[in-house]
Amino acid sequence: MRSVAALVLTLIPVAARAQTPSFAQSVYPIFEKAGCAACHNTNGVASGTRLHFPESGATVDQIEAFGKSLVILVNREQPGNSLLLQKPTKRVAHGGGERIKPGSPEESALVSWIGVLSRFSGDELKQALQYKAPAEKATATAPVLRRLTHSQYNNTIRDLLGDRTNPAEQFPPDDFTNGFKNQYDVQSLSPLLAEAYGDAAERLAAGAFRGGDVHHLIPCTPSVECRTVFVKKFGLRAFRRPLSADETRRYVALFAKEPDFLKGAQLVVEAMLQSTNFLFRLDAASTSALKPYATANRLSYTLWDTMPDDALLNAAAQGELSTAQGLVKVTEKMLNDARARQALDEFVSQWLRFDRILTATRDRRKYPQFSRETAVAMTQETQVFIGDLVWHDRNFMDAFTANYGFVNAELAPIYGVPVPAHEFDRVEFPAASERAGLLGQALFLALTSKPEDASLTARGLFVREQFLCQHVPPPPLGVNTNLPPSTEAHPQTNRDRMSEHVTNPTCASCHNLVDPIGWGLEKFDAIGVRREEFTLTFANMSHGGGGRRTPPKSVTLPIDSKGTVVGIENSAFASPRELGAILAASRQCQECMVKQYFRYAAGRMETVADRPVLDRIFQDFKASNFNFKKLMVSLIRSREFPGEERSVRVASNH
Repeated sequence: MRSVAALVLTLIPVAARAQTPSFAQSVYPIFEKAGCAACHNTNGVASGTRLHFPESGATVDQIEAFGKSLVILVNREQPGNSLLLQKPTKRVAHGGGERIKPGSPEESALVSWIGVLSRFSGDELKQALQYKAPAEKATATAPVLRRLTHSQYNNTIRDLLGDRTNPAEQFPPDDFTNGFKNQYDVQSLSPLLAEAYGDAAERLAAGAFRGGDVHHLIPCTPSVECRTVFVKKFGLRAFRRPLSADETRRYVALFAKEPDFLKGAQLVVEAMLQSTNFLFRLDAASTSALKPYATANRLSYTLWDTMPDDALLNAAAQGELSTAQGLVKVTEKMLNDARARQALDEFVSQWLRFDRILTATRDRRKYPQFSRETAVAMTQETQVFIGDLVWHDRNFMDAFTANYGFVNAELAPIYGVPVPAHEFDRVEFPAASERAGLLGQALFLALTSKPEDASLTARGLFVREQFLCQHVPPPPLGVNTNLPPSTEAHPQTNRDRMSEHVTNPTCASCHNLVDPIGWGLEKFDAIGVRREEFTLTFANMSHGGGGRRTPPKSVTLPIDSKGTVVGIENSAFASPRELGAILAASRQCQECMVKQYFRYAAGRMETVADRPVLDRIFQDFKASNFNFKKLMVSLIRSREFPGEERSVRVASNH
């Protein structure tokens, strides 16, 4: 069989005599079928490479320009040695595995295109090398209204009525989308949820005036005039904006149906709590008069996870949110409020998927120390840890490198440290533990495990998705994802069992991207306890003399904890501490922290049109030595004043 280089050399003269083929028709469909764009995009596992495919919906001209830009991956002296050919055919190491089969018609088409690119010269070559991905308009528009999440509902009810019963805990659960529970494109109002809102409104309104006006909701002496005053003031707080004249008339008329003043007020409260104006937060203004109130809503639900207070509503009314300088001043003041801490805790709980550990089970024979209390302690440690970084203005990338944790009596045995004097005291990890930051904490190690042992694939996938913001394609339909079990005759570590993933071409293309990350974390079991060896226990079904069952047989195997992060250079590691250092220094991870908070605050995934804003926020984040409060302020400022943001920051630097 002729070499690839020889094949290319024979095809080039043919291509030279023919008209240049259309990349969009001949080669691009091959890349699409091979799934190359799933990794080679802004949020793909190959986001750090030079190859980024056009966004969906690109025009033919844009695709053709992209095809010519691939000249950067062509060896013009030896076309057969081009990365554009060697990588997808896996003649050289390729994290995505073999995507184009050597010797196939698809390879021949690619070889032909490489021949075309290798002949580029002059202006054609210069233009190809200057290629830039086409700018596109945002595919997602800002919503006018966003439904309150269950945590926002509970917090709003608390601050509006003084009720701390957390009624939303009885609602149908919010679903995770894009890693969070507040993504507005899936925030539908199902009949079941609407019924739950109605029941809650009735109970809450009755409770608000049980025993009289104990929560001081009535702002004046009961009278006919006071009805209007109550409707306007309570309506302002409930709807987070002033009521219109028509709304005021309707609610006053409803109030008047009850001669008893408190019963009338109860009717108004019940009706308002069922209104979409209460259940959905004002996120974009339909009129200029509502614009400052929409800003106040975005601020309060982003920074506090609850409704605007009287001071913030007054700031909106007084125009204090209408300039970038005024907005920053209010934002910084809000971050000093205790409600900002509860909002950060909610962000962290969703970003790091606390729900998975709080609903997890463990094999009681192997992990008798794991309980509901242990799971709760794991989440509390992480909240204290992240809160310490944020509220003490530490470098947020220490979240991956810090050599300490915050431990209580439940966690101390897992970490192998003495129980501290106080709950969740800061405790230094011993050097031999090889722990650091989030990756060394029991939370991460436990929530990425199965009932019986660690899941190396789940750990690698979590790192990709939560810490690098990279989407890993799901397995093909019909693929058996179960691994062969270890047997007494052929005992294997988790890493050994996972060899099926990398030898089976169907599995390898994705598992090569996640499994090597998990390999470096296998020294930690399903609840985060460190182990030097992998122990397997096999029940012995034979019986000894007198009909007694012989004891189980245990086998210990050495653990090979050498791992790597495909797509990040020099990323070999063998422990959470080493992986944490790699992530903390990685721009992909640093930018991911910006993206995660943006997705949470905006309630949607970022689009191409958001890239300039995300870049400005990242530059602010980096310049502040990765101060997360500065990131929060920059995001608020950039979102509210995208045109002024750059000039405001420059002016403040003088």
